[in-house]
Amino acid sequence: MNIIDPIIMEVQHEVGITRPMLEIVPEDRFGWKPHEKSMPMGALASHLVDIMGWTMPVLEQDELVMNPGEFESFDAKNRAELLAAWDEKSKTALAAMQGRSNESLFKTWRMKMGDQTVIEMPRLAVLRGFIISHLIHHRGQLSVYLRMNDVSLPQIYGPTADNKDMAPV
Repeated sequence: MNIIDPIIMEVQHEVGITRPMLEIVPEDRFGWKPHEKSMPMGALASHLVDIMGWTMPVLEQDELVMNPGEFESFDAKNRAELLAAWDEKSKTALAAMQGRSNESLFKTWRMKMGDQTVIEMPRLAVLRGFIISHLIHHRGQLSVYLRMNDVSLPQIYGPTADNKDMAPV
């Protein structure tokens, strides 16, 4: 078994949990944010798409240089655009993971901001931390935004207060 196989299963699971959350982001609240320092809801949901999109550079490049002012984050204009981009990035990310060798996953990968290295670790650790955990973190943030806007939440790792009578997924 390649080490990537359980990672693929984990990403598939997280993709399946995340999409229902994106499906309920209210279009009329894309600009809403809980605090002046917070990201607007539409930008936060769009950031989840960006995170999935970073899988390709992690797997196919030795480093990613994100020069200040040059990186353009995805900014969905509506829910349909958000979901289409999510589906495309998720499908591409999962396909790119297929068949990756253990050797390739232990090779060092770097992310730089200009000349400064901000991440330097094996690709496997980057997939777990920079992709999967990062996705989970911001999805949790999105669940709070949705709750604050009285949007009923779907199951995440089990029933929420909105669907507590359902069996866990």
